[in-house]
Amino acid sequence: MVTVGMNYQVIEGKQQSFEAMFAKVLTVMNETEGHGESHLYIDVSAPTSYLIVSQWDDAEVYDAFIASDRFKQVVTWGKEQILAGRPKHEVYGR
Repeated sequence: MVTVGMNYQVIEGKQQSFEAMFAKVLTVMNETEGHGESHLYIDVSAPTSYLIVSQWDDAEVYDAFIASDRFKQVVTWGKEQILAGRPKHEVYGR
């Protein structure tokens, strides 16, 4: 199993939109074979800073999800409308 930390900086005022999109992405993740669970965390001292912690059976399943068309559509939407900078993903336990 691998755990992935996905860090996002959201444009001020777009937090609710980001959280709503996360709920949609979570639905897709939960339908993905090899996905365990994912949780969204907000930094209480920086309310535009988010961390998604996600567990996957292995790195290959996670990599396939990140390369999927459905995920790419979300990334494009995020870059254009929601994110204040490039997300940082870190894989633990590879």
